[in-house]
Amino acid sequence: MINRICTVPLLVALFAGVSMPAYSLDLSLSDALGMIERESHDIKKANANLARAQASLDAANANRWFKLDGSMSYMNMVNIKNPTESQKIELPPEMGGLISESLKDQSVAIEIPDNILQAGLTLTQPIYTFGKIGNAVKSVKSAIKMAESSSELTRRQVRYAAADLYWTARMTDDIVKLAENDLKNARDARRKLTSAGRAHRSNLLKIESDIASKEINVSDAYFNRDTAHRMLKIMAGIDVDEELTLTDSFPSKFGPLNAGELQTTPQWDILSEQVNMYERLARSQRANGYPTLAATASYSYSTMAGDIGHLFDKSGGQSTYWGLALQMPIFSGGLNRANATIEAMNAAAAREDLAQAKKMITEEYNTAVQRYEHLRGNLSTLQNARDLAAKTYTLSQNRFASGQTSAVELADVSAGLYQLDLALLNTRYNILMSAETVKKLGE
Repeated sequence: MINRICTVPLLVALFAGVSMPAYSLDLSLSDALGMIERESHDIKKANANLARAQASLDAANANRWFKLDGSMSYMNMVNIKNPTESQKIELPPEMGGLISESLKDQSVAIEIPDNILQAGLTLTQPIYTFGKIGNAVKSVKSAIKMAESSSELTRRQVRYAAADLYWTARMTDDIVKLAENDLKNARDARRKLTSAGRAHRSNLLKIESDIASKEINVSDAYFNRDTAHRMLKIMAGIDVDEELTLTDSFPSKFGPLNAGELQTTPQWDILSEQVNMYERLARSQRANGYPTLAATASYSYSTMAGDIGHLFDKSGGQSTYWGLALQMPIFSGGLNRANATIEAMNAAAAREDLAQAKKMITEEYNTAVQRYEHLRGNLSTLQNARDLAAKTYTLSQNRFASGQTSAVELADVSAGLYQLDLALLNTRYNILMSAETVKKLGE
């Protein structure tokens, strides 16, 4: 009775452990691309650069509007002889007519207020700056377009890298299956060899050697698969301990790419706007040597008292004015011209970079298109070669089982089939990545 009670829970636990498979996350190519885009630090950084460029436009546009400056100052004049009292001036009687008739022949003390308060406002509105502000704003707009193109370029590069990670992981999955099947065939051949009677020692040694090497291939395939899956999970923000099931498989057939001539690409847009930015900066630097016309207005208020507590006992003095101001730089030591020359040279260098980029990226794009069509055209021939190698291996297996061929021949045929399987898988991967290259450059 005791044994029965102990055995039943054990059987239930074993049954539960066998019947309940481990959970794995299904991951499609589309889901992987979206997850890696959201996790990409490069995309986040590109978006931050775009926001910074847009903020720079606000700063440049702020120079178009009026500026209101305020100032306030308080001064206390100290009587050196008697710091606690205000400054006084004694007028001698000899001053005569400068004082009233009632005070003649008397000394008069005039107290100078030692507390002085001054406050004022100045309004300045630029009217015409001969291109200083306008070209600076245009250069910032070019920088914003560069940031937008850079963000798009980063997004394409991240999607390309994500697709590469996904298809690499998918390829390692298939390589594991190929390696396991290759090992299984070798073990089946050994089983048939030993079950047919006394096996020839050389054949047995050869097939044992093949099994050992194929076991290493299987181990390497599992290691490469785990490495590729771990990298994919890290980039997609998935827990590295979670099992993945990649739901998208390599297509068996590929249609024509139908890619037209490359018209534009984010790299070209970046360099083109870079040329515009430097040219506009050069014009802005030249304009620093031209005058600036602005409207200006000012208001000031001042008051004085012998005691700080009586500063506002009565109205102080007020003044205001408005008019036009023309500021004309006279000499800057050649600074404006030198800065303009530097920006013009930067524009020339960017123009050369643009011309070089058009040649190189066009060649890369055309090569990717041609590579896609080339590999696609050879795919059916490679598939036929692989199918013939599979038939040859089946015949060789049967001949080996009946003792009509050696283990050396069987190993050569098996190796040829395995290499063709790998070549077929690698070709499909290269076709897909060629298409991704075309998307990255000319989408």
